[in-house]
Amino acid sequence: MTLAAALAGAAVGIGAVHTCAPDHWMPFAALARAERWSVRRTAAITALCGLGHVSVSVLLGLLALVFGRELFQAFGERLESVSGLLLVGFGTAYAIWGLRRVVAERMHEQAHAHGRAHVHFHPRAHRHGAGSRVTPWTLFVLFSADPCVAVIPLMFASAPLGWTATLAIAAAYEAATIGTMVLLVLPARAAAATVRGAWADRYGDALAGAVVALVGLAVVSLGI
Repeated sequence: MTLAAALAGAAVGIGAVHTCAPDHWMPFAALARAERWSVRRTAAITALCGLGHVSVSVLLGLLALVFGRELFQAFGERLESVSGLLLVGFGTAYAIWGLRRVVAERMHEQAHAHGRAHVHFHPRAHRHGAGSRVTPWTLFVLFSADPCVAVIPLMFASAPLGWTATLAIAAAYEAATIGTMVLLVLPARAAAATVRGAWADRYGDALAGAVVALVGLAVVSLGI
């Protein structure tokens, strides 16, 4: 086996294994149920966020090759260290927003029951207007701010082989990471979709936000 093939295999392995961490797929599954994303939309959003995640990682690796490893690896590690906190913040904000929506719905129902509602308002229909546009791009920013610095040593190891081999190994890492994210998210989305009932529909946003926040806490606590 050539060195290039060995490094490509290592890149695939690192990409696949590090993606098994719950922060790479569980938030998408929870939000897919809350936002009612289709299978295709879930896969597309997951792949987009995965692309941001790995592209920033590879960019840091390329900058490290040109300008020096220590500075950019330290910068990447710093970003990694706050990624869990970003998930906690996003999940908490999403859960609070979901609870506020529940309160608004109940106030509307009570007003309607007492004959004070003159406007036919559908909070859930309104919520799936702006909310579904904002959430994917928020996730994209969050995942782009969470690089995997493990790819940097691989890029340094492949550098003597030339830029073509280095970029090919980086591409193998990207493909493995994005592919694994999608493969893990889709069955998790299907499992989340089996949770049904009036309470799940009413509190779905709050529950999804809580799941994302808990995943972020796990990342911070376990250092994964």
